[in-house]
Amino acid sequence: MNLACRAVLFDMDGVLTDSTVSAERAWTQWAHEFGVDPEQVLRGLHGRRATDTVRMHVPASAHAGALRRINEIEVADAGSTAPIPGARELVDSLPGNWAVVTSAPPELLTVRLAAVGIPLPSVVINGDDVTHGKPDPEGYLKAAGKLGLPIGECVVFEDSGNGVAAGLAAEAATVVGVGSGALRTPAPVVVPDLRAVRWSGHGIEVTEDLRAS
Repeated sequence: MNLACRAVLFDMDGVLTDSTVSAERAWTQWAHEFGVDPEQVLRGLHGRRATDTVRMHVPASAHAGALRRINEIEVADAGSTAPIPGARELVDSLPGNWAVVTSAPPELLTVRLAAVGIPLPSVVINGDDVTHGKPDPEGYLKAAGKLGLPIGECVVFEDSGNGVAAGLAAEAATVVGVGSGALRTPAPVVVPDLRAVRWSGHGIEVTEDLRAS
């Protein structure tokens, strides 16, 4: 299957980097420090900006300090981040026509990508660059605009329900879900990891679609 496009827009966590263990460990520590039920925090964590998660669990008067603390904990733990299989090979094959659109704040984005050996692309939209986080399409629309392309000529790679919803709402060419968990999202194409895709020169070639299995 070939997905015609001129650019590729990647989420980071769960798509380029495997940071689930690190993120859940950091947020569990944060929850204990702020007297919040860790299970409630983790339940709505993935695909959401830290500022939005913090706002759900602490009063407004404590928001700034709580947000600063989770950023400190996550950055300190970022060294345990691993690459999603095939991620480095895929981005290395792209001719500069890619961007990262993540809910992570800028410092966490930088250290997690560095931990897995993936360079920063020329276009990055982090959680601080948008007014509305995923599932709002703002981040993906901004990334396409910075690449100088219509969003309809970009393929989005996502893993979470919020992220897939953002890509679909942006009206990207298509949204590719990454990992078996993405089968629980509306992503029309789902791959086990990034070894199942390659850049064809005219788009993304998918060699294994879990939806078709």
